[in-house]
Amino acid sequence: MLNRREFLATTAAAGLAAAFPFAALAQDAPQIQLFVPAAPGGGWDQTARTMDQVLRAEKLISGAQVTNVPGAGGTVGLPQFINQWKGRPNALMVGGMVMVGAIIANKAANNLSEVTPIARLTGEFEALVVPAASPFQTAGDFVAALKADPTKVPVAGGSAGGSDHILFGLIAKTVGVPATNLSYVPFAGGGEALAALLGNQVAAGISGYGEFAEQVKAGALRLLAISSDVRQEGIDAPTMKEAGIDVELFNWRAVFAPPGVTDEDKAAMIALVGKMAESEAWKTELKNRNWTPILLTGDDFGKFLAEDTQRIEAILKDLGLA
Repeated sequence: MLNRREFLATTAAAGLAAAFPFAALAQDAPQIQLFVPAAPGGGWDQTARTMDQVLRAEKLISGAQVTNVPGAGGTVGLPQFINQWKGRPNALMVGGMVMVGAIIANKAANNLSEVTPIARLTGEFEALVVPAASPFQTAGDFVAALKADPTKVPVAGGSAGGSDHILFGLIAKTVGVPATNLSYVPFAGGGEALAALLGNQVAAGISGYGEFAEQVKAGALRLLAISSDVRQEGIDAPTMKEAGIDVELFNWRAVFAPPGVTDEDKAAMIALVGKMAESEAWKTELKNRNWTPILLTGDDFGKFLAEDTQRIEAILKDLGLA
């Protein structure tokens, strides 16, 4: 692992005036560590591994190590990142809206005010899917069953209090079903939730569309609706509003440096992520994965994070999830 002096030395080349540029040649570029507080296969893990792929392809880094510490919407891994990774200049943690909700719902001892905001990267609309053999042909069918007996409509998603759980609660509230009556089945990783769906162990699933896209295209899952404000190009499904459910939800993912990094370290990481976000390789991955680019860096991202934390807390309290 590079120490701070070595890391900054590798990033000192001409280019970005306000931060430390990253070397054009892979052999001169730094190595980074990507911390994923979730199991392999989910959205955060996909983000980290896509970053690794693009950063190496663009020769912005010479390599990356991905560390997965799953559990409870990131609240198991977060203390480790805060305490054991403190001050590491070449480390980034992937997280997002799911973690904000999980911290609140689980009354976690640590929160995202203790790490260093680097950049909000992507946004993703949520998808409501069912197994191919499901009797639910439309979102209306799903809602009718939910109204009849919500305990008989188990829905798989990410950790409790995350964006998937919030969307399920918002759907229930909108159609007049008490949130406390819902049968929500949380999973630590997207791979586990997908396995439950494909094994017909749950009635439906909620997650970012990108996590279901391959199985939807293969016909293994049926896409009932997406939580965007308008229909999305290349996605053959109505919005929830079109389907009669007055709900919109936008999930975001971001990267954070550990606490204790210097302003120079922070600027270097912002520069690295900014160069990645400008690359054609990253733009291609966003398109392929149906991720919407919503880059926001540094202090601007920090301000957004504080405001969104307040918004999510209010939603969770309203739904009885906090």
